[in-house]
Amino acid sequence: MTREPTPRISARIAAIAESATLKVDSKAKALQAQGRPIISYAAGEPDFPTPSNVVEAASAAVLDPRNHRYTQAVGLPELREAIAVKTKRDSGLEVSANQVIVTNGGKQGVYQAFATLLDPGDEALLPAPYWTTYPEVIKLAGGVPVEVFAGADQEYRVTVEQLEAARTPRTKLLVWVSPSNPTGAVYSPEQTRAIGQWAADNGLWVIADEIYQNLVYDGVRAMSIVEAVPELADRTLLVNGVAKSYAMTGWRLGWMVGPADAIKGAANLQSHLSSNVSNISQRAALEALTGPQETVELMRQAFERRRNTIIAELNKIDGLEAPMPQGAFYAYADVRGLLGRNWGGVHVETSLDLADVILEQAEVAVVPGEAFGPSGYIRLSYALGDDALLEGTQRLQRLFA
Repeated sequence: MTREPTPRISARIAAIAESATLKVDSKAKALQAQGRPIISYAAGEPDFPTPSNVVEAASAAVLDPRNHRYTQAVGLPELREAIAVKTKRDSGLEVSANQVIVTNGGKQGVYQAFATLLDPGDEALLPAPYWTTYPEVIKLAGGVPVEVFAGADQEYRVTVEQLEAARTPRTKLLVWVSPSNPTGAVYSPEQTRAIGQWAADNGLWVIADEIYQNLVYDGVRAMSIVEAVPELADRTLLVNGVAKSYAMTGWRLGWMVGPADAIKGAANLQSHLSSNVSNISQRAALEALTGPQETVELMRQAFERRRNTIIAELNKIDGLEAPMPQGAFYAYADVRGLLGRNWGGVHVETSLDLADVILEQAEVAVVPGEAFGPSGYIRLSYALGDDALLEGTQRLQRLFA
């Protein structure tokens, strides 16, 4: 009997889409390596060096033999305690250190959160525009992402009414991100409270990605959903990390916080998946959270200044609308007014087409809206130097003049 050929890799893995943001950033870097003067707004990565006190703590940790061995899979006790203190301070939630797991970047925390909560067929309400990784990890966990879209006219913030219209008997959880990647939108305390209470009333879990919670502007505060609705604490997993606020993307240090049963499940998964995070990175993160914060505030102020520049310059382009973001370091521009037209001799129908034209003709890298939900939008990270940021927007102005 001849055996039917089997696929070389699993259908589950074959179905995963490559990260669109990393793909665009990789293409931009390849063109830069060829000598082209590409200005890239693709990567969500601060251009600042990690604060010197953090680097010094890591340097000292390298020489300490305690850090040369395996440690607890869920993280160093002193770091977990520091994360619990931060969670109380910034998210208004009092937790013990044993409700904290230290992860290899916030992305591992996101993966483990969905893997811990979702069974096959469970639906996850996913406000859109969304970070490109969310739908992929929902599907990897066997869940079904259900997109709920809010456009520029809503400042990219969904409503209770939209969420209720999307809820079904299969809905298990809500993905909550404020400040948002890719839009920079921050929900007001009133909006957060209303949506959080709706989730609580319907018995939903919440996965709240708070990685940008300290990068807010104009005196705005990103209220945590568990602070707005304390009764949600028993059904919420918080994901966070040091990557964005502390310019530590390469250190790969994040965490997740939640109720004891869910954290126990996630800890069991991590014990088989990766074990402990690098002890050097953990010691660095401990210093980041407990050491001086002046450099962190200077970086936040720089992002606020850059935000003001990029939004002012983008809105000089006819056919483009860029709402003012209140957090993170992204501008999310509605470019539907530029579609269905010819630019530089090329007919453009989608934001994917538009991003290609921008890269080839203006030598500027942006991420098309298809990576985050519907076409018709582009994301630009303003986590790059002031001069490059201004030059890139002026190239766009010339292209679309």
